[in-house]
Amino acid sequence: MRKAIFNCKYTEESDYELSKNAFEYNINDSNVFSYTFLKETKTTLPAFYSNTGLDLFYLSLFVYGADRIIKRSSFKDGWTRSFKLNLPVLEKDIWDVNKNHVEKMLSFLTGDKWEINFFSRNLTKDELSVKKKIEDDPENIIIEEFCMFSGGLDSFIGAIDLIEENKQKNKQSGIHFISHYAGGKGTKEFQDILRNKLKSKFGLEGNNFSSYYAVARNGIEDTTRSRSLMFFGHAIALASCMREKVELIIPENGMISLNVPLTNSRLGTSSTRTTHPHYINMLQELLSNLGLKISITNPYQFKTKGEMIKECKNIDFLYENIVNTMSCSHPDIGRMKKEKESCHCGYCLPCVIRRAAVKRAGLEDPTTYRDVNFNSGPTAKLNYSSYSLGLKKQNKNYSFLRIQNSGPIYKDVDYYAFLYKRGLKELSEFLEDL
Repeated sequence: MRKAIFNCKYTEESDYELSKNAFEYNINDSNVFSYTFLKETKTTLPAFYSNTGLDLFYLSLFVYGADRIIKRSSFKDGWTRSFKLNLPVLEKDIWDVNKNHVEKMLSFLTGDKWEINFFSRNLTKDELSVKKKIEDDPENIIIEEFCMFSGGLDSFIGAIDLIEENKQKNKQSGIHFISHYAGGKGTKEFQDILRNKLKSKFGLEGNNFSSYYAVARNGIEDTTRSRSLMFFGHAIALASCMREKVELIIPENGMISLNVPLTNSRLGTSSTRTTHPHYINMLQELLSNLGLKISITNPYQFKTKGEMIKECKNIDFLYENIVNTMSCSHPDIGRMKKEKESCHCGYCLPCVIRRAAVKRAGLEDPTTYRDVNFNSGPTAKLNYSSYSLGLKKQNKNYSFLRIQNSGPIYKDVDYYAFLYKRGLKELSEFLEDL
């Protein structure tokens, strides 16, 4: 395949010129894509989504859909794909100005080549219906902070810390947590448990949370590097309703954000760039260019996962619920083994970083892992060998160079280099004690 071309549609009909020999991708065809964002829009919002916020949300869905249904193996090098999206938007002029920036940002995120051609559109009937309901009875709610809530350990720590900080400022109602889930087990069940725990512990209400479903039907590519943009897209669109300056908090430890490959097998796009500093900077620049008053923040940018646990503002509550968080990169694999409940594998990199972090914090790990000794099969054994070999080959004297392997870092290089050294130490001490 030379290029995967998509005619992005909201209905069966389109009023822009379509490309021939293209995928007709109707986001509102349940056989193609399913999502709940518009249907679950709270009519108690102060305003309808901004045009550019809604445009970015749909861009993220179409990109994710293309990412899921086009196999990397169908291209020459078995990895780098070439995409062209014909995308209708509400603010064509603004997007045309930012076309090059968007394409570069997507290319960095997924490791593919992207071409986005923008066309003008109007609000759909469903969008107009929701808009009218909100405008007929707008609520004067104030949300100052939106926080991503994935159900993972980092996001749970982020939620606890944010709530504890805001308790002192008496502005708890100004926090809103946003979750995304797809099919299968291993995500929503953990989000639901943790959400209920937070409500019970801190007296939060249902209006402090939003949870959205989105899935590309017939998805066959598992790398899904674009998923983070879709996750953020939900939050950005919702935050755009405030029409005031708001903060979007993305809690993730800085070591995993750097995505420095331990071995050559994790070089390039085989390492995710979800919260890499360069990607976040590009996304922030785009938001500013789109006129969205949203500031992206990661409070743990210079923290290891172990440091996040150790410095949590309610360590007792965190420890009680560590078992209710999910860090594993493939929690669904247990279904093939006929397991009744989702379980951490114990040997993927996120699991290993989690295990090392709990040890670094001086806690006994209550989590159930399928394999704690890397002996369940060839994948586990290969992972252990790769981690061990990779750590031995790291030269901490060149950390300032190593941290650039997954993407450019233009500022705070010394801070990131020191973070990298501490992160390596957490992993090394964990593996040495096995």
